[in-house]
Amino acid sequence: MRNRGTRLALLGLPLVAILAIVVVLASPRPVADGTAAATPADPGGSSSVPRGIIAVGSTTPGEPTRGAEPTSFAPSSGPTTGPTADASGGQSPTPTTIPSTSNPTTASSPDPTVAPSRAPTAAPTVAPIPASTAPPTTTPTTPPATAGPIPPLSACSIFPSSNVWNRRVDSLPVAANSATMISAIGLNASLHPDFSDAGGYGIPLNVVGASTPRSAVSFQYDDESDHVGYPIPASPNIEGGTDRHLLMIDTNACVLYELFAAAQGSGGWTAGSGAVWNLGSNDLRTAGWTSADAAGLPMFPGLVRYSEVAAGVIAHAVRFTAPQTCEGYVYPARHQAGDGSCDALPPMGLRVRLKASVDISGFGPQSQVILTALKQYGMLLADNGSPWYITGAPDGSWDDDEFHDLGEISGSDFEVVDTTGFVNG
Repeated sequence: MRNRGTRLALLGLPLVAILAIVVVLASPRPVADGTAAATPADPGGSSSVPRGIIAVGSTTPGEPTRGAEPTSFAPSSGPTTGPTADASGGQSPTPTTIPSTSNPTTASSPDPTVAPSRAPTAAPTVAPIPASTAPPTTTPTTPPATAGPIPPLSACSIFPSSNVWNRRVDSLPVAANSATMISAIGLNASLHPDFSDAGGYGIPLNVVGASTPRSAVSFQYDDESDHVGYPIPASPNIEGGTDRHLLMIDTNACVLYELFAAAQGSGGWTAGSGAVWNLGSNDLRTAGWTSADAAGLPMFPGLVRYSEVAAGVIAHAVRFTAPQTCEGYVYPARHQAGDGSCDALPPMGLRVRLKASVDISGFGPQSQVILTALKQYGMLLADNGSPWYITGAPDGSWDDDEFHDLGEISGSDFEVVDTTGFVNG
């Protein structure tokens, strides 16, 4: 009844008054500040950069790139995104800062042994993992329009000369714990070349270029892998066995791409982990992160290659394995995959050399080049495996019969190098 009475009351008003009321009620209300209301922000309007990419020219591992990725450089030091699927399809937690412990080699080392706060994230014997259900973070499949001829491998330097891989250690002192570390690796175990002509075993290389199509890869250790388009050839050379390392060098851009446990399935490429390295940079991976290798190091720089032996000089350290490593690592390694105290077991990144007193004159020419390098540049411990196994690329020109004589070299012929202050220039 109250509403009805109100409507009837209006009928008694003059027509002019009624029209005035209608005009007032129909007018839009002004905004308080006299301006139109702001348009809501576009939730997708701000782009984000995958974390962990090393910016071009940066000296800080893990510093994010602020902008588009340079066309001549793929991220070199750190993984670039959060979890998707590391080669297993499982999601790894975001890496945390890893507390450092004492350096098993010297207490004053600039990059002491680091014991991670969680279990190791790379196992060299992990079998290829089925494709993850998570969507790939990058899906480039076509090469750049400006791609040209693929240069030979010699067009790229393998890291600067100031990189510790490329620096001699024959003048550095012997580490105080050398005898303990050598015994832990195998005092009487023989040196063994883990590459040959027969069977083609070793870790092969794929020389690719800007014209090679890029493929997305899903990772088991996702948050420690680099998410970029990997230049995987149509029929790539992949290491045999369970490790299935896949190494690619884009010689147009001089960028090294490495995958661990690489496999191709109906859903695309998967891998345990993946790392990308700018061959013109000394950048390391973020502390605590793996690579395609258990030590978080690049693999290709440590391979024995026939072209070097044929030229008579191997001017870099050689990658090797030990049966058991401690729960820690030393520079330049960034990751561990061991268990136990670094007082009794070797850490990843340990530098070892052949003693100067070892007579190598009776070995064959190929072996002499290798042994000379082990005296001058030494070896870097990069993975768990058989004792004193050195890694190389397969080649039909290797003299396997001659390599049998390398077994005359044993653990007692090596010594650990004190690498205090020995860092990339």
